[in-house]
Amino acid sequence: MTHCHTLIATLRQRGYRLTPQREMVIEAIAHSEHHMTAEEVYEIVRDRTRAVNIATVYRTLDLLVEEGLASRADLGGGQEVYATVRHGAHIHLVCRQCGQVIDADAEVLDALLAQLEARYAFTCQPEHFVLYGLCTHCQSALEGSDADR
Repeated sequence: MTHCHTLIATLRQRGYRLTPQREMVIEAIAHSEHHMTAEEVYEIVRDRTRAVNIATVYRTLDLLVEEGLASRADLGGGQEVYATVRHGAHIHLVCRQCGQVIDADAEVLDALLAQLEARYAFTCQPEHFVLYGLCTHCQSALEGSDADR
């Protein structure tokens, strides 16, 4: 069974009614190799049918997140992205200056997560972890402008 069919079957088993439009939204995000905004999902579905609106896309993505089948990350500047759980846990490094997003392996968080559990008895299970800072290019540009002063 393909990933999108597994998501659809899971929602049906949980008692959700799946319209053809909802299924197309699920297919779009399940077949994507990268994170998608709701608007990107909407454009893919609109290429297949005009019988869909952006509200349906948002409701379906919210349902996937609520049911633990997808995750949502706020990358700042009003940009939220979605991915199915197949993408696994990972970190987004977001440059505050240029907006570049670098995906990093979640294993670098292992020591921090262990400290949080030991110190605060809090078990963290991040799906998307977003850290803001400056990319190499923007750091260099900033250092260059500081030297000019």
